[in-house]
Amino acid sequence: MAQTKDSSMKYISLVTLTVQNALLGLCTRYVRTRPGDMFLSTSAVLMGELVKLVTCLAILPTSEGSLSRAWLAIKTQILDQKLDTLKVGVPSLIYTVQNNLLYVAASNLDAATYQVTYQLKILTTAVFSVTILRRSLRPLQWCALLVLLVGVALVQLAQAEPARPTADAPAQSQLLGFSCALAACVLSGFAGIYFEKILKGSDVSVWIRNVQLSALSLPLALATGLLSDGGRIADNGLLFGFDWVVWCVIFQNAMGGLLVAVVVKYADNILKGFATSLAIIISCIVSIYLFDFQLSVMFVAGTAMVLSAVFMYSYQPPVVAAIPLKADGGGSAVRKVAP
Repeated sequence: MAQTKDSSMKYISLVTLTVQNALLGLCTRYVRTRPGDMFLSTSAVLMGELVKLVTCLAILPTSEGSLSRAWLAIKTQILDQKLDTLKVGVPSLIYTVQNNLLYVAASNLDAATYQVTYQLKILTTAVFSVTILRRSLRPLQWCALLVLLVGVALVQLAQAEPARPTADAPAQSQLLGFSCALAACVLSGFAGIYFEKILKGSDVSVWIRNVQLSALSLPLALATGLLSDGGRIADNGLLFGFDWVVWCVIFQNAMGGLLVAVVVKYADNILKGFATSLAIIISCIVSIYLFDFQLSVMFVAGTAMVLSAVFMYSYQPPVVAAIPLKADGGGSAVRKVAP
């Protein structure tokens, strides 16, 4: 019964992650390029952190077993462990900057190019994994990273012509968009590995860590908003330009990180790679109809290389197990099999 439930959760979470990844890129592109009043990206980041905090606090009683145990966990592991909580301040600051950069990238790159380029976070995560966590990569994974770099380069060359601005839409810069996406990939890789090191270096639950992360990110996001857009917030309000589509993007962005945790728990990184790849394909297809996106041979080749790199990097070779066998003459033999 439990196995059937886990199997159902695996496929439900994978389908949800695929749809979420595809919709997030498409919706972010749409809300940042449509005509009309433009919302502030700093306000969207702030609201996203608030949504994540409320969601984690709502999940915590279920995770801990009761409301009283959830409060006890918050008191003993967050409020009483101030130094440990402050350690989470590093990824909190980085994620705040990264999320703002992603909004700028989505404003200057079409949805398909944005999705493909952001897969460079696989490369940055691998580099920081080797340098910080002292992990080793298999030869196939190093090959995958090289294929990824070439694929993203082809995608960028295919999209060298920036979209022409219309009367209502702002001018776009391919260089600015790619630079922001690249910076976001570097920050994502470092913050992800740093946060993983914190998670595995203690017995604090992932939900408590996410509460710490969001609680520290909120004042940082607010300070960023006031410093960058204080005058516009004072004139128009914090939620200027917000509508239901913007809120959908905020909820999708906030739920993305939590959804990945569910996928990793019930599925694995290989299937997560499938979900990411399918999301890129969906974004490309939908972009053709919604944003007049023009496919080129170079773009298709680059995207195929990126998808291949995702599979190559995530592939886990079967572990060979040694099974003792009885042999004639009282000896023993060993047969190697792949489970």
